Amino acid sequence: MDITIHATFLPHTDPEASLAFYRDLLGWEVRADVGQGAMRWITVAPAGSGSSVVLEPPAMAEGLTDVQRTVIAEMIEGGSYGYIQLSTPDLEAVFDKLQGSGADVVQEPTDQPWGARDCVFRDPAGNNVRIIQA
Repeated sequence: MDITIHATFLPHTDPEASLAFYRDLLGWEVRADVGQGAMRWITVAPAGSGSSVVLEPPAMAEGLTDVQRTVIAEMIEGGSYGYIQLSTPDLEAVFDKLQGSGADVVQEPTDQPWGARDCVFRDPAGNNVRIIQA
């Protein structure tokens, strides 16, 4: 069976701030930008990657109650709703660039007990972005 990841979805709360993080800071390309204002779906990805991340307005599923939308908003704000794990061959250089830009550092580069070395940032919406040493 030949199955690959086409896209994964993360919420955004400010499309321009998300573009500044993923496009300008991480250097990813914008593959699509659909909608306007806060109601935008922005597809970003590392150049040459077959997979992409769709940054979407939060809590867009049909049938959600106001209470559920409030809970989702609180989870996003607290950094516990969405996350992504990235990898890089030079974790220290990426960390220094992101930290120097003023990105929200959650965890500095750390050797984990399971063998990985990683760091964690939050994107402008509060999503955790974990970056591991490749």
